[in-house]
Amino acid sequence: MASSKNMHVYEARKGLPNLWHSELIRTPVDDPVYCCYSMLCPCAASYGLRGRVLYNDWSRYQCCGGGMPCSGSCGEESCPQLCAALEVTLCFTLSVSATRFMLQDALQIQNTKCDNCIIASMFFAQYLNCICWLVAMFTNVPFLDDAAIVTDRVADISYCAVCACLQTQHKLELDKRDGKLFPRETAPPPPQEMSRY
Repeated sequence: MASSKNMHVYEARKGLPNLWHSELIRTPVDDPVYCCYSMLCPCAASYGLRGRVLYNDWSRYQCCGGGMPCSGSCGEESCPQLCAALEVTLCFTLSVSATRFMLQDALQIQNTKCDNCIIASMFFAQYLNCICWLVAMFTNVPFLDDAAIVTDRVADISYCAVCACLQTQHKLELDKRDGKLFPRETAPPPPQEMSRY
């Protein structure tokens, strides 16, 4: 029952009318400073982005964006900022995903095929790493131990890079939503005069 509901939500996200302001592959170029920040301080970046998604109204906070069975029963109503800090520290990947889904739903944004490919490649590297370690554990072939170490490094690097890019993409979208990328005009343009020629 729950999986069919999740598939319905996933399918609905594929038809959303808007795209991300910056494609995932371009985020290190579009905002290199924030990309470095989110790579070096990923939990702090995730916490800040969640606050921005909620318009800094922490009374609206739910653990993992309301997408987990424990959401709503973790004491969020009494100390939402502490719960958010625990979420981004203990469940970092879920916190990034929850922020992404909240943005996608609120702003009607779908992933591009390139975004999906990058995210899927990161997952593939994680699964390949797990398989290599399992095979190396149950066999005595030295080559497999080396392969497991190499895939471990590749998986870690891809995970860190993709999470930093995801958070940068979220930040750029929030900047666009909040008028920081394209400053709103504070006064109307001056009246135009008709040409007399």
